[in-house]
Amino acid sequence: LTRTSKEKLMRVIPRMPFVPSDPAKRNANCEEIFLIQSTGLAKRLKHTNSKKVVLGLSGGLDSTLALLVCMNAFEILNLDKKGVLCITMPGFGTTDRTRSNAETLALELGTSLQIISIADAVLQHFKDIGQDLNVHDITYENSQARERTQILMDVANKENALVIGTGDMSELALGWCTYNGDQMSMYGVNAGIPKTLVRYLIEWRADAEYKNNIGKILHDICDTPVSPELLPARDGEIVQKTEEVVGPYLLHDFFLYYMLRLNYSPSKIFFLAKQA
Repeated sequence: LTRTSKEKLMRVIPRMPFVPSDPAKRNANCEEIFLIQSTGLAKRLKHTNSKKVVLGLSGGLDSTLALLVCMNAFEILNLDKKGVLCITMPGFGTTDRTRSNAETLALELGTSLQIISIADAVLQHFKDIGQDLNVHDITYENSQARERTQILMDVANKENALVIGTGDMSELALGWCTYNGDQMSMYGVNAGIPKTLVRYLIEWRADAEYKNNIGKILHDICDTPVSPELLPARDGEIVQKTEEVVGPYLLHDFFLYYMLRLNYSPSKIFFLAKQA
């Protein structure tokens, strides 16, 4: 079948197939997905007899969702929420907004919180390998991600805990993560969640569970631009925006849905994308 750009379908092709447009159905989906994430983590903790988890909390969408999942899993198992060890690791591109949201959220939820700057360690590493601090290349970025992963892994070993991975399905499909960095964890709770759905899951949890200051923080996190924050900020604002580099997640998730769920051919997916 040859499809042309002039062809139109009778049915509507949703722009965000992972996210139902009907609010009631969307909330029901969010509840089921969140429960799957939480019970999956709870089962892993019980199986490994782990009573602590380590989480790198950035103030971004993915780590926030992972934190909410950890809190629910600990409630399921009736574990002390101080066993959720949140670590914020400010670096060269960390903004006050994301850092404040991360630290305040951890404290409001009653988790343990540790603040470990990666600046000195990364600067020493740059000196060791002869990296110019003013050259903001892939080495500059990935060194920060790998330093953060080293901290998380070593703290987990020290505390007999599991490192909870935060990377979502869209990032993993694109390879938008640092090899031997945030690509690794001991249990990834977001690996089956597309980026376009993450924000809705957090908003649903905020509205369903948190009406206080926690809810305000969660909504502000949802309004923050998606960024790894590895390049220096400008006037306190995020300059490195993920979608300006890899393209819109709206498109990536559309392609993922029809490729993974329905196994459509590239030409058919392209046709449907134009219709949408």
